[in-house]
Amino acid sequence: MYPDKWEEIKVKIKNNFEVIEEFKENDEERREDIEAIEFKGPLGKMKVEWITRPKVLDKKTQYSRRIGGDISVDYVYSEDEVTHTFKVYKYDEAGGNWQEMRGDSFI
Repeated sequence: MYPDKWEEIKVKIKNNFEVIEEFKENDEERREDIEAIEFKGPLGKMKVEWITRPKVLDKKTQYSRRIGGDISVDYVYSEDEVTHTFKVYKYDEAGGNWQEMRGDSFI
């Protein structure tokens, strides 16, 4: 999905549903920006997230062959390319947590 489509989805949610909360988060450790909207939708309380992070160009694993040796993974990120992820969640009243909705569940 493209950023233009995300903007369209936000406008549709705000026009058609009761928005509970809208927020943005910046996770420095994971190097990602999260924009989310919680609203009362057709299935109850729902949340949509738009996650933007730099594109991973390379993954380097460093380890030793000794028993009990440490393993570390170093990622090389792109300076100008980003990836976007769109997720939809439904609030589970019984469990009290968010359940991610998969695309195949809509078919």
